Amino acid sequence: MKKLFIFALMLMLSMSDLALGKVNPDQAPYEEEIGNFDFIYGTQDDLNEAFEKTEMIMSEAFSHMGARYRSGGKGPSAFDCSGFTSYVYKQQTDLFIGASSRDQYARNIPITRDELQSGDLVFFTSPRSGRGVGHVGIVVDVDPINNTFTFIHASTNNGITINSSTDSGYARRYIGARRVQQ
Repeated sequence: MKKLFIFALMLMLSMSDLALGKVNPDQAPYEEEIGNFDFIYGTQDDLNEAFEKTEMIMSEAFSHMGARYRSGGKGPSAFDCSGFTSYVYKQQTDLFIGASSRDQYARNIPITRDELQSGDLVFFTSPRSGRGVGHVGIVVDVDPINNTFTFIHASTNNGITINSSTDSGYARRYIGARRVQQ
């Protein structure tokens, strides 16, 4: 019994160093091991670059506010919906995201509504498209609590404008979203 007591006491004492935070100086601190999440989120430089690209895309999109709508318009003085989105992306990223809203829907990376971020493409039906893709815009802002978003797009009535996903003309026509691969 005495040996068991001494063994237990020695075990507790050896564990107390660990509990008190005493570590072997030759070992790397534990917090450095788990504090680096670059493998999940990317480096800070990657995040800064992505933020800057999104800011440039949004700045380009907003620079055309009020430009008029024209069917088949590819910019910069007049746009249709897909002409606007493709023009904005081409100017700021030199990427071809597709010529029509259907093409942009097919070419780019599908994401869920929960994954939406500023700069993503959002798609809607139009009166002429039935249940298919007929309209596209660029996400401006996302409200994750209410699961809503605002988007900038080429409206047939108002030209380049901003609307909300809750607006009656768009709420029931939402189809899905895509992220442009950069």
